[in-house]
Amino acid sequence: MPSERQMLIATLKDELARTKRVIAAYPAAQAELRPHPTSNSARELVHTFCVEAVISTAAANGTLDASKITGFPPAPATWGEVTAAFEGAQAGMLQAVEAMSDADMGRTVKFLSGPKQVSPVPAGAVLWMMLHDHIHHRGQLSVYLRMSGGKVPSIYGPSKDEPWN
Repeated sequence: MPSERQMLIATLKDELARTKRVIAAYPAAQAELRPHPTSNSARELVHTFCVEAVISTAAANGTLDASKITGFPPAPATWGEVTAAFEGAQAGMLQAVEAMSDADMGRTVKFLSGPKQVSPVPAGAVLWMMLHDHIHHRGQLSVYLRMSGGKVPSIYGPSKDEPWN
C-alpha cells in the first residue's frame, strides 16, 4: 500500500497536469478578465497557484512559518511571465515534496489555524489543504476560460468542448 506521501505525489502530478491543460487553453489576450470588480483577474488566479506552491515548498522543507507571511507578493505583469512562474513554482514544489521522507509528513510547521492565529500543523495537512485550494482556484479559472470564449478541456470527465464520445 502506498504511503500518504506517495499518494500525495501521485495526486499532485495528476492535478497539476489537469491545471496545465486549463492554463494552456486560456487565451492570453483575456489575462485581465475579472468577472467582478472584487475578483482576481485570470493572471492573478494563476499567480495564486504560484503562491500556494511556495507555501507548499516551505511546508515540505519544514521552514513554513505563516506568522511571517505579510501578504501576497505582486503577480508577474504578463500572462507569459505568470505561466512561466507557475511552471517553475510547481516544479520546485514537486521536487521538495519528493525529497520528503514519509515521517516528514507529520513534522509540524506554523500555519494558519483561525483568524489571526498560527499553530503547529502537520506538513502533510498543509500540503493537502494547499492542493485542495489549488483545485478550487482551477475551478474558478475554468469558469473564466468559458467566459473568455476559450474551450474548456476535460478536467475530470468530458466537457462541452472536449467530449469523450
